[in-house]
Amino acid sequence: MSYFVQESSLDGRRRGRPEKFVKMSRRLVGVLSLAVVFFSLTVEALHCSIKGLPLIRNISEFPQDNYGSPDLSHITLAGSVMHGMKEVDVWLQTLALGSKTPIHRHSCEEIFVVLKGSSTLYLASNSHQKYPGNPQELPIFTNITFHIPTNDAHQVWNIGELKHLQVLVIISHPPVKVLIYDDCSYHTQLLD
Repeated sequence: MSYFVQESSLDGRRRGRPEKFVKMSRRLVGVLSLAVVFFSLTVEALHCSIKGLPLIRNISEFPQDNYGSPDLSHITLAGSVMHGMKEVDVWLQTLALGSKTPIHRHSCEEIFVVLKGSSTLYLASNSHQKYPGNPQELPIFTNITFHIPTNDAHQVWNIGELKHLQVLVIISHPPVKVLIYDDCSYHTQLLD
């Protein structure tokens, strides 16, 4: 078994190095090469964008809207209109204590993830007619998720114990048409 490897130096003289040292050097060069490739791909990925926006963004710098309700905070994290997404919109919404969304339905599926708080979901399943009818009253709370099927009338009402209800909302196939009701018995307006 050889413990030394003969290498030539720049001046042509041969010198011996321990074989272990040579193997470690080769491994180190390989690891460093992979690190350089990974770092360059990471830097390149940070510059990828949708509609000119960076891939990684700070939510606190996103524009907020309340759609005319001072008790609602709405942030579009990723969306069709704002970011050019084709299949989903992702929203972060916060409802103040005592506030509620309008009774509405839309032409898409909707997934909610409750991040903070507790509330009540009113859901009129199979309400694909002109009027939603009597909704089910379902409790929702932190760390649960729920699905609203296409065209099922629903409303979220923050009557929980915490000051705010915060939810992550995923909408399929945006942008969508929304039907809003004054109450569960009649239709009032169609929003685009």
